[in-house]
Amino acid sequence: MTRAKLLMFGLTMALLTAALGQGAWVSAARAQGRGIPVTTDAATVGQVPVEVLANGIVASESVITIRTRVDGQIERILVQEGQMVTRGQPMIVLDSRLNRALYAQQEAQLARDKAQAARTEADQVRYRSLRGESFASQQRFEQAQADAAAAAAVVRADEAVLEQTRLAIEFATITAEIDGRLGAIPLRAGNFVRQAENTAITTLTQMNPILVQFSVPERWLPEIKAAMAGPGIRVRAKADADGGEPAQGDVVFVDSAVDTPTGTISLKARFTNAGFRLWPGQYVQVTMVPRIEDNAITVAGGAVQVGQNGRYLFVVGPDGTAQKREVEFVRGIGTRAVVRGQVANGDRVVVDGAQRVVQGAKVEDRANPAPTPRVSETTRPAAPVAAAATPAAPTGPPTGAAEPTLLQRARALLAGAFETVSRKVSDVTGYLVRLVRGGADAAGTLASRMGLPA
Repeated sequence: MTRAKLLMFGLTMALLTAALGQGAWVSAARAQGRGIPVTTDAATVGQVPVEVLANGIVASESVITIRTRVDGQIERILVQEGQMVTRGQPMIVLDSRLNRALYAQQEAQLARDKAQAARTEADQVRYRSLRGESFASQQRFEQAQADAAAAAAVVRADEAVLEQTRLAIEFATITAEIDGRLGAIPLRAGNFVRQAENTAITTLTQMNPILVQFSVPERWLPEIKAAMAGPGIRVRAKADADGGEPAQGDVVFVDSAVDTPTGTISLKARFTNAGFRLWPGQYVQVTMVPRIEDNAITVAGGAVQVGQNGRYLFVVGPDGTAQKREVEFVRGIGTRAVVRGQVANGDRVVVDGAQRVVQGAKVEDRANPAPTPRVSETTRPAAPVAAAATPAAPTGPPTGAAEPTLLQRARALLAGAFETVSRKVSDVTGYLVRLVRGGADAAGTLASRMGLPA
């Protein structure tokens, strides 16, 4: 029981010392005719953007997996891993000698079949004239017509086969389909690739422009729809390690449904990424601005306090007194807070030191302190007039007395505060000691009456 009493006594003394120390500071400031030291900041009223914060992931608009469309051995690789390429730039060359040989053979077959088609077409014309003069039968004329049509069909088939071979030769040189950055290239020159194996040679990722995917709570959906029907929605994105200004973009996609498990809606914003500040797969902080709010009241975030009846702040009046104003916290924007209440543009609100301020208390801004009253100078008494033969002593400014410096006044103020705290702590300590001793005596008396050990 003795240890519990001592522990309770120590905790009580610590709390009382802290409370009395703070009260002594305020009392000492008031005793010196000065206000409670605080810092203030001006409230502003004007246009403030409505900002919605979210976490986003950078995503490319297009990611192409490079695969071969013909069989062949890799002959040359003209690019490096991670290189930026442009649309149409050759990247990989496959061996196409076999297809070129087939192309030459098919060209010769086409020439032969064209000649055959020309002969059959001439026979058709000749038999048509002979049929008109009754020198050829109708059957022979129809046969000539069929031969000419068949020869023309063979020519068209040869041309199709030749075009197919030409495409195979063209596909042997793999070119970039878009502007972008290459990924890893696991294959090297000499490897044989087949179309049927569907092996990925590398990837090509579009870097500019680029998308950022993010989600916001569904309560913002009316604001989003209204903004998309108008001028659009501006979005800022910035990576944690990026020391520059946030990238600026616009919302280009709003999902068609709200995600029921999370209660959020997905959006995509497009950003110009010429400097490649945004990287696919990167985690970024997103700030969406659906609209600009007019006549919004903003104050420093530290000025808003929480009380039993809600949030409030202190406004410093022209006479230096603090006036309590109840406000409604709307949202935070950076280091400032948007509030609703009786706060005008330019009002000085208490930021630091508001915990020591009460309604009507005199306060003093640390940034603009009030002038300190100067201690009147002390002069020496005038010297007695000597004999007529003795000239009068010259008079001048006193040299023995000096004005107290700011450090001396601060030391005197702290000494007075410490003396007040010590006196009050001593009084409370004596009272608590008497209370503890009285309780112990009462407990010992009760124990002796009950026959229990003390």
